[in-house]
Amino acid sequence: MFVVVNIAGQQFKVSAASKLFVPKLTQNVGETVKFDKVLLYSDDKEVKVGNPTVKDIAVEAKVIGHEKDDTVIVFKKKKRKGYRVRRGHRQQYTQLEITKIG
Repeated sequence: MFVVVNIAGQQFKVSAASKLFVPKLTQNVGETVKFDKVLLYSDDKEVKVGNPTVKDIAVEAKVIGHEKDDTVIVFKKKKRKGYRVRRGHRQQYTQLEITKIG
């Protein structure tokens, strides 16, 4: 069984007891989060496609932690002008564990 769920504007294919990284959420570590924007639901017998979402199905997840991605270096330069800028960026993510589908 799996579902396709919309979390923070991105679509994720999840199943029960799976772990995933999503864009940073405001909930604290250990809290439970409920997502009701389920776009597709599939089990062994049938497939339900939402229009735009599937009714009466939600996904519950537990927040495991907040982490940062690797550093991405942004380097700008203009030749013969002496202009050089080096900046770094670390995207923030939240790690979730799917606890319940349905």
